[in-house]
Amino acid sequence: MTSQAADGPETVAASRRSKITPEREQEFFDAVLEQVRECGYEAVTMEGVAASTRCSKSTLYRQWKTKPQFVVAALRSRRRSKFDGIDTGSLADDLREAARAAGRWSMHDTKLLQALGHAVTQDAELAQALREALVEPEIAALRHILQRGVDRGEITAGHPALEYVPAQMFGVIRARPVVDGKYADPDYLVHFVEAAVLPALGLT
Repeated sequence: MTSQAADGPETVAASRRSKITPEREQEFFDAVLEQVRECGYEAVTMEGVAASTRCSKSTLYRQWKTKPQFVVAALRSRRRSKFDGIDTGSLADDLREAARAAGRWSMHDTKLLQALGHAVTQDAELAQALREALVEPEIAALRHILQRGVDRGEITAGHPALEYVPAQMFGVIRARPVVDGKYADPDYLVHFVEAAVLPALGLT
């Protein structure tokens, strides 16, 4: 009996997967998400990603069996909040910093959401991965920032505007390309926070 037969297909598959370093894996993830942004989800192919990353398409198919699985894995690799580390000691200034951080990524994230718009209505796993990558970490981080403000006594826990701040932030980021034909850059989002969010919270 050969060692491959003794190990079985699952062990062999794991061995093959281990040959891809985390750095190389992230390169594949970055490439597929960039192609989604630029070409749209439907136009992306495993062959195209393989060509752009100079690997064989069989490498990608061994690692991720289908394009949806590949894109889901790429999205889930991004489950990190852009607001991590924000803590100025002031809720108003924390929200300004969050606006700047969101603005720096606004174009990339909004283009990705737009490109996946139809596909996520057809694929529940893809939709969940998109939420895990681009929505849930940011919502949790914003709520943490707001809770710190409550804990410091800057705003009361029952303030009615607290619940709506995450929706305000995300809503304006997604809506501006439709309303104004422009992405919500850092300056725009800081001005929005100062004109709409802070007054709603009773802050300056």
